[in-house]
Amino acid sequence: MNQSEHTTDPDYPLSPVPETARKSMWSMSFVLLGFTFFSATMWAGGSVGAAFDFSTTLWILLIGNLLLGTYAAILGYIAARSGLNTALMSRYAFGEIGSKLSDFILGFTQIGWYAWGTATMALLLVKMTGLPEGLTLPLMVVFGFGFCISAFVGYRGLDLLSRFAVPAMLILIAVSLGIATQDAGGLSGLGAIVPSSELSVAAAITLVFGTFVSGGTQATNWTRFAKSGKAAVIATLAAFFIGNGLMTLVGAFGALVYQQADIVDILVAQGLATLGVLMLFLNLWTTQDNTVYNFAVAGCNLLRTERRRTITVIGAAIGTLLAVLGMYEWLIPFLILLGTFIPPVGGVIMANYFVTWRGRYADLGSTTLPAFNVVGLIAYALGSLVAYTSNWIAPVVGVLVAAASYALIALVVSAVKERRATELSNL
Repeated sequence: MNQSEHTTDPDYPLSPVPETARKSMWSMSFVLLGFTFFSATMWAGGSVGAAFDFSTTLWILLIGNLLLGTYAAILGYIAARSGLNTALMSRYAFGEIGSKLSDFILGFTQIGWYAWGTATMALLLVKMTGLPEGLTLPLMVVFGFGFCISAFVGYRGLDLLSRFAVPAMLILIAVSLGIATQDAGGLSGLGAIVPSSELSVAAAITLVFGTFVSGGTQATNWTRFAKSGKAAVIATLAAFFIGNGLMTLVGAFGALVYQQADIVDILVAQGLATLGVLMLFLNLWTTQDNTVYNFAVAGCNLLRTERRRTITVIGAAIGTLLAVLGMYEWLIPFLILLGTFIPPVGGVIMANYFVTWRGRYADLGSTTLPAFNVVGLIAYALGSLVAYTSNWIAPVVGVLVAAASYALIALVVSAVKERRATELSNL
């Protein structure tokens, strides 16, 4: 793809990332791992751990995270090959104006996570330190704007924070898992714990996959910086299969041993309250900055502006407002929304790239794209509808139906056009 290296923003919100700006696989891995180390992911693991025996829980977490990692890795591969993020890929999949639909959906879900994380930080800090409850709202404002600082800087800011935070969190998690295993009486003790709630296997896998599928769909914001498709795939799998898998495993351990899913509550139960506060802060900051960064990238495409830093601050303001309004209480319906309407976006992008563009996009600057890609929009609608009504693993169903629908409709439309062209040439 021909690409211009001239841009007003070194994070290239509206253009392909040039070869000269590509990052190492280690750099991307740290950023993506910091992104996937998130409290809500542990909550999902805890819900699974409370409903199944230990061995079944491990299989569910393995399958759910493998599906999530594969989904994110395919999008990561496309991003590395094209240098484009999800918002820009959506222009090919849904059209110049049609892509604004995915911009809104992706941006809204990311800022929803930002609001939830901001509220969580303030509420738990007050609870764990005994601060006056009247400080909760002011703390939401402080954290709401404070968390966006590294995102305001850009990829470099995210990278620097993650290089410090990720190793620290891994050490804390390893210590906590060791204590939990000992408290449970070893692996045999874990295997003897009786589940305390009920959940179907399909619902459990949906929970694991759907909790972070919005992040997986927008991981392209970093994998587009990869030097090769292979590097992008490895970094993405490291984050969304191994990293996210570790977070869900921690939540499952906590639910089994302490009836707590969040790593912070687990550390408090283990008598490590001070480390719990540190873990909470690092855990949320390395995800918060990534989510508001995602919002900014989607916002730049929606508004066709390169003022990424301005959009970042606006996103932080919206997220802070939602936190103050009570986003903390909306988590479960929010997760259902994510698991239903986000995955079909990725399914359409995949099919569009491999079926229509045969693995190589035309140059974005010199290609005239339609205002609406009707095929992509129809495929997205079908994928979302089937996912919403499915009793199976809704996110997986959404991806497969959207991708298959796009491929089938695109092939039929292509065949009809060829036939008409042949008929006209014979006249």
